[in-house]
Amino acid sequence: MYVTIPNPEMREGAPGFLIGASCKIAETRLKPGQFLFFEGDEVEWLYQVTSGVVRLTRMLADGRRQVIAFGYPGDIIGFPADGLHHTDCETLTDTRLQPFRLAHLENGEGDPALHAALLQAALREISAMQDHFMMLGRKSATEKLASFLCVLTERVGEDLGAFRQVTLPMSRSDIADFLGLTTETVSRTFTQLRKAAIIAIDNTHTIIVQKPAALLSLSVGDQD
Repeated sequence: MYVTIPNPEMREGAPGFLIGASCKIAETRLKPGQFLFFEGDEVEWLYQVTSGVVRLTRMLADGRRQVIAFGYPGDIIGFPADGLHHTDCETLTDTRLQPFRLAHLENGEGDPALHAALLQAALREISAMQDHFMMLGRKSATEKLASFLCVLTERVGEDLGAFRQVTLPMSRSDIADFLGLTTETVSRTFTQLRKAAIIAIDNTHTIIVQKPAALLSLSVGDQD
């Protein structure tokens, strides 16, 4: 999941969800804090998240960490770079994933519909990654965090009376490393949004969006 509006087809139970009769491989189940793969591992499998949330990260040469993406239900993770995983993948919650052999993508082995769906998922990831890079380079701290919250609220938020509530299983430092900010800046921006009554912070991991239109305006740089 990058900071882009998600594809509605990639919601659980929708046609874009690849789990179906053509896949006979048992799900992978992991507890919070377990690793699915590491950067540099050879890629044999792609995975679709069926429940839970995972974090994809890379370590820079100077020891700093970059969070590349968060994987939510419907997302496909594990696409290779020169046959290898280019990130670590760690679970943030109890997580279930459906494996698919990489061969289904590389040579159309098996179900042609599955091959086409995996190919489309790979193309969507490239497009989303380009949008994320643009966001990292062009948006302010407030715009970045507002974009992040808008996407999560749209994708996994729940109605709470007149408001929307969203759970954030990731830490503030995870968000900072995803948005290219410091943890202090992320915490300060959360506070600014709370003081403006745009959001309420129920606890560290639960955000209530009180003014969705205002949050959306901030995400696109319209702060007038």
